[in-house]
Amino acid sequence: MDCIFCRIANGEIPSATVYEDDLVRVILDLGPAARGHALVLPKEHFKDSTEAPEALLGHVMAVGASIGEAQMKAFGADGFNMIQNNGEAAGQSVFHLHLHVIPRKAGDGAVGLWKPGQTTPEEMNEAAEAIRKELL
Repeated sequence: MDCIFCRIANGEIPSATVYEDDLVRVILDLGPAARGHALVLPKEHFKDSTEAPEALLGHVMAVGASIGEAQMKAFGADGFNMIQNNGEAAGQSVFHLHLHVIPRKAGDGAVGLWKPGQTTPEEMNEAAEAIRKELL
């Protein structure tokens, strides 16, 4: 397999590395939504979060939180987003598990979030039941 994120995470392709440990490498995104936008890349290949072990997912989130806290201090950000896309329809363009950590300032418009919809208690109960039936 020739995965660009595997090659970056394992040091085969140079990157602006922010942090590295045995499990992940954190790099700056080449197409940032904001200054300091970082990607947490596991060194082992997993297509998305559905394939990765729970311990790794926890580690990726913990590293992301540390990076976000550092971004807030470094750039005077008011907060940060941690975004992890699964599947093309969800915005995933590189099929290697990764977490975006994006520093945010109030009103910057850097990341478009969903438009809140409407639902009813009945629709919520039906949706909850459908999900529960599919849980492993």
